[in-house]
Amino acid sequence: MNLIDRQQAMALARGFRLCWEPRQACHVLLHPGGIIELNASAGWVLELLDGHSSVATIIDRLAQRFPGVAGLDEDVLAFLEVARAKSWIE
Repeated sequence: MNLIDRQQAMALARGFRLCWEPRQACHVLLHPGGIIELNASAGWVLELLDGHSSVATIIDRLAQRFPGVAGLDEDVLAFLEVARAKSWIE
């Protein structure tokens, strides 16, 4: 599998939908096979995936939102690799 390129744009995979679940106070991914409860960080990353913005742009937006977080870019890239391996994103 190729590593994620910071210049590529990504989006949720077909059949997946990101939603806010007020009862659980978290983001969830809905898909034909069920529901995936996400932690806050995963929700913040996935809500920025629009299929047009590059991964680098998404990392920059998160760095502005959460200034001073060490290793943010590596954490985002690692999460995106996991999400792609699970077929949540493309």
